[in-house]
Amino acid sequence: MPFNKTKQALLWLLRPFSPKQKQYWRVVLLCFITAATFWLLNALNKSYTTQVSYPILFRYNAKEYVPVKPLPEEVTINVTGKGWKLLRKNLLFNVKPAELTIRNLQTVKRLPGHALRPAISNVLDGLNLNFVVTDTVSFDFDRLVTRKLPLAIDTTQVKVAPGHVFMGSVKILPDSVTFTGPELILNQFPNPFPLTLPNQNFAAPFKGDVPLTYDYTSLVKADVSEAEVQFRVIALERKEIIVQPTLQNFPSGYRLRLVNGPVVLQYAYLPRNRDSIQVEQFLVALDFQKFNPADSTIVPTVLQKAPKTRQVTLLPGKVQISLMPE
Repeated sequence: MPFNKTKQALLWLLRPFSPKQKQYWRVVLLCFITAATFWLLNALNKSYTTQVSYPILFRYNAKEYVPVKPLPEEVTINVTGKGWKLLRKNLLFNVKPAELTIRNLQTVKRLPGHALRPAISNVLDGLNLNFVVTDTVSFDFDRLVTRKLPLAIDTTQVKVAPGHVFMGSVKILPDSVTFTGPELILNQFPNPFPLTLPNQNFAAPFKGDVPLTYDYTSLVKADVSEAEVQFRVIALERKEIIVQPTLQNFPSGYRLRLVNGPVVLQYAYLPRNRDSIQVEQFLVALDFQKFNPADSTIVPTVLQKAPKTRQVTLLPGKVQISLMPE
């Protein structure tokens, strides 16, 4: 019957997979491995022409020169040789890099690929170099120098809280930093070298460590990473007085009346100058040429302020006036 024939065929096909036939599959696998090994050994003994990546190494005096960008680590070459040799080169097993020694490192920035041929040919073990595929090898070196710069704080950029003032000088320890790096880069560093304070409004004396921040940290090294900065911030004292403005360019025959009250002058000063300020030296003016007829106001101006005073302001900012015939 057709069904029995089909069943017998399936049983015959599945018979090697039965538990009793495990030894059969071990023999098949061993034969396969043996054949593959012979094929591989035979292939590796043949000669081939192909392209491979080959390592290169720059030889230079690291005490005098420094690369300012990453150096190329390999080039592509076309070679002919036994499979064994090519496999070893591709896997980089005991491969000696081609050493490049270049004169005038500061002026020479690239080499054509064919110029690498002698260096590569000398280290190829069992391979014949046909040509260098890489067209150009680019690099950039500069003289390695040290430069000592004084450290400084731009006091004009010190932010203080309202009603406070920066006083005195800045103390910085250490007072200088020594950079080591490429000459062209270090020549761009400012002298003195500025420290950047925390972004805050200071309302008290400051003493703390400020880190050095600069570009090219992968190429430039500093002998210190931070400096201790110390300076004074003093709170100002404030006072206000009523002043009688000097009248300028007012028409004659009229009497002036201040509609929105007296003129108040506010000023600040250092505590140490408290007793030396003479308020009589303040001079405030109302100039009729600045009269605004739209709202009948004049903006008062300070013509003179007392020495050693700061932050002088006038209230109100606009004085509303009324002129009455005498």
